[in-house]
Amino acid sequence: MPRGNGTGPRGQGGGRGQGKGRGLGGCQVICICPNCRKEIPHTPGIPCNSVSCPNCGTLMTRKN
Repeated sequence: MPRGNGTGPRGQGGGRGQGKGRGLGGCQVICICPNCRKEIPHTPGIPCNSVSCPNCGTLMTRKN
């Protein structure tokens, strides 16, 4: 901001960004089975390592 008070040129500052962090609408977080490689979408609030694989029953892990 030129004056530091939020009155800069239109379209710069003062607005809300469009965050694209992991799991926040940008990159989709995936849980993957280390045994059979089955991938499922991550459920927010539930750690991947507490979810059993629907194919083989092994605990999932977060895909990097």
